[in-house]
Formats: sequence, C-alpha cells, structure tokens
Amino acid sequence: MPVPGRFDRRKLLVAGAAGVAGSMLGAGTASAATWETVLSDSFTNRQTLEASWNYRYPWGSDHNGSARMYASSTDINHVYLESAGVLAIKASRITWDEGTSTSDPHLPIRYHSGAIHARQQVLVTDQFPNWEVKGEFQAPSARGTWPAFWLTGVNSWPPESDILEFKGDGRNWFNTYKNASGAWSNTIVSVSGPGSWHGYRAWITKVNATDVDIHYYLDGSWVGQHRGANFVNKPMWLIINLQMEGSSGSPGPTADTIYRARNVYLGRTRA
Repeated sequence: MPVPGRFDRRKLLVAGAAGVAGSMLGAGTASAATWETVLSDSFTNRQTLEASWNYRYPWGSDHNGSARMYASSTDINHVYLESAGVLAIKASRITWDEGTSTSDPHLPIRYHSGAIHARQQVLVTDQFPNWEVKGEFQAPSARGTWPAFWLTGVNSWPPESDILEFKGDGRNWFNTYKNASGAWSNTIVSVSGPGSWHGYRAWITKVNATDVDIHYYLDGSWVGQHRGANFVNKPMWLIINLQMEGSSGSPGPTADTIYRARNVYLGRTRA
C-alpha cells in the first residue's frame, strides 16, 4: 500500500496539483499545499549552529540518565563541529562526586555530555498538517550509551516521538507516546553497524482534529506507523542528545563516547 511521505516534494509546488497533493498527503489537504524547509544546513559552522539550535535541554542540564549536559557558546568540550556539516556530541566519564540528577529517577551524575534543541518548534495544525523530521547519525550502541533524536512537548508531556533511540545495544527504538494513559507504541529495528552513518526519519501527518499518524523510516525504508493521540496543536521541541546509563544499562564506558549528526532537516506543508 502507498506510504505517506513517499513523494517528490516538488510536485506540491506545481499549479493545479491540488488533487494529487491531497491524495498523497491525507486528510485536511483539499487545496494544493506548499512545501517549506524550516531547518537545513545548520551544522555548516558555529554561526549556523547557534542560529538554529539552543544548547542543553529546553529545561536545563539534567534528564533521566547519569549524564549532565555541559555546552554553551564558550564551552565546546562536549558539543562541537567535528568538520563542516558534522556535529559531534561527546560524553566523558567524571571521577568526582557531582551529586544526583535533578530529574527522575535522580541517578548519580557520572558523565558530562551534551544536548541541543532546535529553535524551530514542530507544531501540527490545520495550517501545517504535515511535517518531515530526519537526519543522518553515527550512534553509539555500547552498554550505558543512550543517544537520541526526538520530539517532546513544549508545554506538556506527552506528546513524544523518538526517531532515534539506542539503549545499550544495536536496536533502534522508534517510539510514540500515544496518549496520557501511559500507552507507548514501539517499533524496534536492528541496525547493522549503528556507529556508521544511517538515516532516521519521521513523517508526521494530521489525520483528524486531535491526532496524527507518524511513519518511521530507517535508511529510506518504511519500518512502521504509529497513531499519536492529542498531538495536534501541541508544540514540540526537537532534541539531539547523548544521555548515558539509565535505560541503556550500567556501568557505562570509561572512555569518551562520540555521537555524530549531519544533514538534520525539518520541513512542513503549508495548507
């Protein structure tokens, strides 16, 4: 069966293509849609990085693992451009007591690492009913390493969509937190050599007044579809981070761990 998101975006710009666009993009696209790129080429240099991304998590330095995020305009030890177009996030083991994470489950801080979140939020509405979120990554997958490329609610949680999440082995978890009752949808896919470059992608489309369908892809191949309940009109942050331990197991590595990203892209249709 045809899979939403598998189309030539240029077709959306052709006059008189309303019927074609509507059939490809699903509900809510009775008239021709225009494709917009809202995030691209942001890792070209430090200036483009800081124009498109903020450092650390939107809520600060701590989350649900044992790594505390350290990055700023002047601190490039853990978030830096390894080369033009390639972002690197480095997690380093520490040997001193830095207390516990301020976030549940309040694990002891054993690493310094990095995170960034996009200035552009993802917001599915009648005006912007379809979004594409994708990037290429070299992801660590050893026990205790927990890289992610994900969306989470700005004003509330859920919603959440995990496009890349490795939890201490060679399987990527494509996850959608689909409603407030605690139900997850998971598509778990083995990745051959996660430390090599692979493409991870989500196509998000509005299907009714409150819900979206999210189609997940690995290296251009469709791997699963989830329904995201109550995602519509809920702004979401786009985050890239390297967390450690927690759900990925422990103890984590003693040597530095590097997580790389390139060609991160965000686009949408304007109805």
